Amino acid sequence: MKQTIAQMLSKQVNKELYSAYLYLEFHNILNDRGLQGFAHWYMIQAQEERDHAMLFYNYLHHNNQKVTLEAVEKPETKADTVLQVLEAALAHEQYVTESINDIYEVALREKDYRTKEFLDWFVKEQGEEENNAQGLIDKVKLLGEDPKNMYLLDQELAARVYNAPSLVVG
Repeated sequence: MKQTIAQMLSKQVNKELYSAYLYLEFHNILNDRGLQGFAHWYMIQAQEERDHAMLFYNYLHHNNQKVTLEAVEKPETKADTVLQVLEAALAHEQYVTESINDIYEVALREKDYRTKEFLDWFVKEQGEEENNAQGLIDKVKLLGEDPKNMYLLDQELAARVYNAPSLVVG
């Protein structure tokens, strides 16, 4: 594996850990508003991001590459409404998608087909993440932040179950 790709993948570990921190912050914001279903949704998002970090971490180790762990920044958000939280989450997912696409592009250019194959799952996953984030935004915009409507949506989000990916890289 080329060092450029290894370094990009190592940085992605830290980006995924930051994503987990950000979603924990969203959990805090929504839980404080009494929206336990929304908070639950973002707790699961945080779990997913930690698992994504571990997938990158394990992939690097499986390929005899060192992972450089950096400090994870404190998430800063100016989200005051549920809609603003959801929009911030979508913007963040788009940022992560761009980062993964950048690694993918370098892997193709360097003919690192093993890394390209590894990243295929993340490319698909990011499409799902952006679609889910946009779907929540669309629902809140359609329903508005009326308490009755928010209650129903909160109940829907509370039913989400996390299906962890296998963290074994082979």
